Amino acid sequence: MLQNKIKNVLLVLPVVVVAGCSGLAVLDGDPDHDPAQGGAPEGVTLTPFDTNYPAVGNLDAALRKALQDAATDARQRKVDIHIASGWRTKEYQQKLLDAGIEKYGSLEKARKYVNTPEQSTHVSGKAVDVAPTRADDWLIQHGAKYGLCQVYSNEMWHFELLTTPGGKCPPTRTDAAG
Repeated sequence: MLQNKIKNVLLVLPVVVVAGCSGLAVLDGDPDHDPAQGGAPEGVTLTPFDTNYPAVGNLDAALRKALQDAATDARQRKVDIHIASGWRTKEYQQKLLDAGIEKYGSLEKARKYVNTPEQSTHVSGKAVDVAPTRADDWLIQHGAKYGLCQVYSNEMWHFELLTTPGGKCPPTRTDAAG
């Protein structure tokens, strides 16, 4: 009995340490690691089933269900679907846009890769960025079965619910600006 209690305590300790580390990331204001803004704690890989994190839990219910169904089927084919980014706050989206402007040198160039908070479907919970590349490829080939479609030609990871399950996806747009 005592050995089981000790074993249980030891199993819990790593979780406490990880939770403490993620709390530090939140305190430094980094939205990439702040779950409340739509980020994930450093070292956490989100799946469509991690609804306790706002990045997944705040997704549109129909989009989340389609992702979960797709992930279940993909897993049977040895493909793991992870959520690189899902729902985000307007503040987080603005920080991404600001970083894009700094990286690309202008709002016009940045807009090819990052939408404004007012236009971002991530802010409304209607978009998800999927990883790894193998999962992107799988969803590009099979996503329409679930209603999931690649939206932008220059972002193979960005999916939205744009058709009925089994329907046909619309043509991809060139980029986030157009």
